[in-house]
Amino acid sequence: MLINCVAYQEGKKLRDIPVEDISDYLDQPGCFVWVALRDATDAEMAQMKEEFSLHELAVEDAARGHQRPKIEEYGDCLFTVVHTVDLVEGDRLAGGELAIFAGKNYVLSVRRDSAKGFLGVRARAEREPHLLKMGSAFVMYALMDAVVDRYFPIVDMLESELETVEDRIFTHGAQRENVERLYQLKRKGLVLRHAVMPLMEAIGRLHGGRVPTLVTGTQDYFRDVHDHLIRIGGRLDSIRDTISTAIQVNLSMVSIDESEVNKRLAAWAAIFAVFTAFAGVWGMNFKYMPELEWKWAYPTALAIMIAVGVYMYRKFKKAGWL
Repeated sequence: MLINCVAYQEGKKLRDIPVEDISDYLDQPGCFVWVALRDATDAEMAQMKEEFSLHELAVEDAARGHQRPKIEEYGDCLFTVVHTVDLVEGDRLAGGELAIFAGKNYVLSVRRDSAKGFLGVRARAEREPHLLKMGSAFVMYALMDAVVDRYFPIVDMLESELETVEDRIFTHGAQRENVERLYQLKRKGLVLRHAVMPLMEAIGRLHGGRVPTLVTGTQDYFRDVHDHLIRIGGRLDSIRDTISTAIQVNLSMVSIDESEVNKRLAAWAAIFAVFTAFAGVWGMNFKYMPELEWKWAYPTALAIMIAVGVYMYRKFKKAGWL
């Protein structure tokens, strides 16, 4: 679906134009066209391919989706794929893709499976004509920067949830719930990590070493995006390590609780074993047992068993087993 198709000249908006007139504006000096599509159909992608003379492999990747974050060169065109990650329904993560074709005098963005648009990016660029005058390279930067900026609230949410779980680690009876929440956090962190790490590697090519001709003069902007990705990657590494440690501590707490239960069971088993031993000896059916004929034999036997049981209980209590 076509979101908008706008022609710019010297950093200023000329007008919204129909797709059929794109080639007319591409021939004008100092002019470039910015087209935005959402969930584009094959027919729309074929039309864009014809208007902008796009490489068929890049068009296929954009149309098919499910690509790894990357930046590829096709002649004088840069093809970029970034993953969008949005918070929906509170704390659920929804992933999508944004494919960007950037040439000397055009930018084409194709958004897939993402509810949040980039109209704010266009409005911001139009408010800064001195930057928009840089052309398609600045637009590509602005789109990538908007995607990366959306990662920060997600990292903040993950850190906040992790702190909440950490506060409950030593709460008795909450171990199972804690492990479930920690694994959910780990899975969310992996979703964001799969979006960040490949893009971090790819975007390094836009500000260091041999940079593509298209981005010459805008390397500082892409370095800023790269710095943001490094910060996010570091925080994700910290979150991952903390989650692993929290899981180990939580499992250790489960083992400690089980050990406490086993010690209590062992202590009570030892106490009742004394009663069993005495009762077993005195309950044997032998005719000649001296205590059988004694008047006080029964209460004495009970008193001895109770006394030994109380003594063992106090010993176990003092040792912390009961």
